[in-house]
Amino acid sequence: MPRRPAALALLLAAVLSSPLVAAAAQAEPPDRAERAGDVVLEGRGFGHGKGLSQYGARAAAQQGRSHTEILDFYYPGTQRGRVEGDVEVLISADTSNDVKILPARRLRLRSLGEGRTWNVSRRAPEARAWRLTSATKGRSHLQAKVDGRWRSVLKPDGDAELVAREPLILITPTGRATYRGALRSASTGQGRERDTVNVVSFEDYLRGVVPREVPALWPVEAVRAQSVAARTYAAYERDHAPATRHYELCDTSHCQVYGGVDSEHAASDAAIEATAGVVLTHQGAPAFTQFSASNGGWTRAGSFDYLRAVEDPWDSAPGNPYLAWRATITAADLEAAWPGSGDFVSFSVVQRDGNGAWGGRVERVEVRFTGATRSLSGDDVRRWFGLRSDWFRPAG
Repeated sequence: MPRRPAALALLLAAVLSSPLVAAAAQAEPPDRAERAGDVVLEGRGFGHGKGLSQYGARAAAQQGRSHTEILDFYYPGTQRGRVEGDVEVLISADTSNDVKILPARRLRLRSLGEGRTWNVSRRAPEARAWRLTSATKGRSHLQAKVDGRWRSVLKPDGDAELVAREPLILITPTGRATYRGALRSASTGQGRERDTVNVVSFEDYLRGVVPREVPALWPVEAVRAQSVAARTYAAYERDHAPATRHYELCDTSHCQVYGGVDSEHAASDAAIEATAGVVLTHQGAPAFTQFSASNGGWTRAGSFDYLRAVEDPWDSAPGNPYLAWRATITAADLEAAWPGSGDFVSFSVVQRDGNGAWGGRVERVEVRFTGATRSLSGDDVRRWFGLRSDWFRPAG
């Protein structure tokens, strides 16, 4: 979906303030769409195209390839390693300033500031709900809902978290969700504002990730490959999270989609268990195992030498719904993106990366109006106008 004009103007200013990186190849002659109302594009792939292609992995597994063969193709030069411990995940659906849960067996409160743990179920056995929020002087405030009213239970120093012998049912402004591990009321650094963070083991975290990233009933080796890639990605993000941030991963597609217990499936659980603890490493540390739905038949180079641009025959196999697509950018959308530039005249692809059909992914686009010519990257076109990828051309 296109961004609103104001957002587009801000993004454009950022693009125009930085020099464009030279592309590996020029499109000669430029791909062009003259004004005839709208710009109709045909494209390939879905996502950034770096690392594992999920539909490519599915095709490879259907052809009898193992998950190790799949991973070696998409992340060449990496080695196997192991990871353990917990990961801290921001729960984006909880936009409130408190952690509100339903009663749970053996509910405990842990104070990060004091290093103490309390069995709070005994303090209010009749509680119908629990709430953990902020108090003055940097303290947390635990309350129990009894007879329809919130009653104060504890005020420990610093941030605090709730944990029980069973998964916790979190009450958010939009509904309920169930999570393993602990639910933390984490200070954001903005006054008394708090975020909800799920502190959960890697393996339990993956149980809520893998079936959200690929169908759990896909070929087993594809789901196993996804399990290792997702575990490695989480380990990399944990190791590189800013020390000042109160979480290590988000639960959306900006990181990895995570749905907690409600997303779990027995088939993906089995794939996770079969690869338990396994990660891909580079120079002794977790690799940056990016992945996307489809690369369109050619992987895109990333920021590490194990993220290479190579032809991918698996992604091009029959049954990939994202291998080819069409989309329309209206003249009105283009004119709204650059107000004051005049009427839309033409949309031209002038640089590509040289890999694959049509000369590869788009590096630079020029949009000509009656009063100005604007230049932007293919990835900006993808993001601004909601395209599936930056591999496209004006349809003939």
